[in-house]
Amino acid sequence: MQTKHSTLRGLPVILLIISLGATLCAAATDERASERKAMVAEQIAARGVSDGTTLDAMRSVPRHLFVPSAQSPYAYQDRPLPIGHGQTISQPFMVATMTELIGPAPGRKILEIGTGSGYQAAILAAAGADVFSIEIIPQLAEAAGIRLAELGYGEVAVRSGAGFYGWAEQAPFDAIIVTAAAEFVPPPLLEQLAEGGLMVIPVGSPYHVQTLMLVQKRDGKPYSTSLMPVRFVPFTRAGE
Repeated sequence: MQTKHSTLRGLPVILLIISLGATLCAAATDERASERKAMVAEQIAARGVSDGTTLDAMRSVPRHLFVPSAQSPYAYQDRPLPIGHGQTISQPFMVATMTELIGPAPGRKILEIGTGSGYQAAILAAAGADVFSIEIIPQLAEAAGIRLAELGYGEVAVRSGAGFYGWAEQAPFDAIIVTAAAEFVPPPLLEQLAEGGLMVIPVGSPYHVQTLMLVQKRDGKPYSTSLMPVRFVPFTRAGE
């Protein structure tokens, strides 16, 4: 009885220590939450992005952990940043815009073409979607997979390969998001898009300003809407 009584008396202290440790850990990993909040308010919501799920995801995902350390001080600025291998992480507003357009939600199956650092995939996962992401540069694919797992987005499936051909084994997809500029919409991606599904993709020459397109599949056919001029790194089929 005495041993049991001592254990119970010590329990609140133990719980307090555990709680304090968890709080300190959360604070350490969320040290730039105020910057994310300002980013969302000033760069994203102020420009018309209003979907609550998208805004919450943008506030929650630590963008500074998806860029090289040298770029970390600039992570919440209104611009794309280099991530190596000639690739970039997109401007926060563009990430939010493309996310809102395809309407991520729990249970929606989304294919991403161009994993990059993994940031866009993390945003989609934070919104509750089931994410499958393809990256043509093996080093980036491997690093993104590790990063996503370490940050708690381990359910995102990442593989290295040519995004032009999509991920047929996992099709159909409720939505597809392409983060590189293609000269035309790849037919395999249209085939893998579910009926009624949405695809957002920058289309145009890599040497000129491209157009962000929203494509919906209806009765097996694509219906496209031009949205805004954009500038993305070129879509490549190298390394097939």
